[in-house]
Amino acid sequence: MKFRPTLLLVMIFATFIAMSSCVKKYTCHCVITYSGAPGLPDSTVEEYDVQAKKTDAETRCKGESGTFDNGSVHTVETCYLY
Repeated sequence: MKFRPTLLLVMIFATFIAMSSCVKKYTCHCVITYSGAPGLPDSTVEEYDVQAKKTDAETRCKGESGTFDNGSVHTVETCYLY
């Protein structure tokens, strides 16, 4: 099967656009709250960039969420894609 050069060029361009358009830079927004000891801050906000497909970025970002205990300090970290 013989392709015309313009058809081949269009197919390569379309493939390039389809592959590169999925990966973007997203911002993961995390709110960290502390409790259990006097003098702790009420909450802290951290943000960092995630460069991936949207579903992968959401998975990575939400994977940072959790509840942690360190002695008497109780920390709750809630992250979402911003």
